[in-house]
Amino acid sequence: MALRGILVVELAGLAPGPFCGMVLADFGAQVLRVDRPGTRRDVSGLARGKRSLVVDLKRPRGVTVVRRLCSRADVVLEPFRHGVMEKLELGPEILQKENPKLIYARLSGFGQSGRFSRVAGHDINYLALSGVLSKIGRSGENPNAPLNLLADFGGGGLICALGIMMALFERTRSGKGQVIDASMVEGAAYLSSFLWKTQETGLWEKPRGENLLDGGAPFYTTYRTADGEFMAVGALEPQFYELLIQGLGLKSNELPNQMSMTDWPEMKRKFADVFAKKTKAEWCQIFDGTDACVTPVLTFEEVTHHGHNKERGSFITDEHGVSPRPAPLLSNTPAIPSSKRDPIVGEHTEEILKEFGFSQKEIDQLNSDKIIEINKQRANL
Repeated sequence: MALRGILVVELAGLAPGPFCGMVLADFGAQVLRVDRPGTRRDVSGLARGKRSLVVDLKRPRGVTVVRRLCSRADVVLEPFRHGVMEKLELGPEILQKENPKLIYARLSGFGQSGRFSRVAGHDINYLALSGVLSKIGRSGENPNAPLNLLADFGGGGLICALGIMMALFERTRSGKGQVIDASMVEGAAYLSSFLWKTQETGLWEKPRGENLLDGGAPFYTTYRTADGEFMAVGALEPQFYELLIQGLGLKSNELPNQMSMTDWPEMKRKFADVFAKKTKAEWCQIFDGTDACVTPVLTFEEVTHHGHNKERGSFITDEHGVSPRPAPLLSNTPAIPSSKRDPIVGEHTEEILKEFGFSQKEIDQLNSDKIIEINKQRANL
């Protein structure tokens, strides 16, 4: 796999950090997750392919343990607010002095500088501060965050993984690591570059929810079907729009011009009336295989059964259920996601410490002094 031989030390956190670490593990990196004492489980469910050790970072000897791990690591991934790692004496100045090749990835909501760098927040706050949230929502309604996907995972975990990839590549030339300051505010904003770069084109001149790509256009939105399901329509180009009209059983010469924005509300009502007369399956029979850009809105229960997804193997099934196959698909070194169960918190503490040169006597003493926790899986009898 592409990242075979890369060692990552991931400090346990919530969704964005674990996702970043899972991406690296899926593509072959060895990811060691450092969990806190007393933690019962990984609440994010993004531990695939990782091993877990428990170390108390509030005690100096625990910090020393992690420093020994980082001295041999390629990447450290930490999810804390500005100043936390420095307070623990695990900041980049210390760790990179001991390991100049170390890539130190800092994934946080507001970044490592600025007035908000030390305050708490979540996806919706980062999205709000990026400006993106102001653009998302229905006409006449409050802005609406699209789950916690954009800032946490798109602008956070995935952008951080990209930064790690670039730093690893640069290290092949300089031989040195570097610090990655991955702010979810800036990551979400960067994802929205298209919105910024098209401000003067007229794409966003109307209020939120009334423009071409935000739900305002009758040919770029969703419609309810007769069985209470939904179809998604994205027929932007004239030739695709014509196929949409044909599939709906309407006639173009009896309708307003596609781009007549004043007629869009009435056109949406007309399209809605038509879509409501057939089931989702019936609409799929009409539009599947055409260029009308009309697709079913699939539920999580339906995605694995859809022909296209089945043909590509887009979803995988393990003991945790169904999840997406890692993307993108590389031709020579594709990701091979681990089929093993997710680790129990602290399951690999002893195993990992032995790999890093700790003697059994050291491990026993650290365990006795509650610097580490060893949680073996109990056999089912």
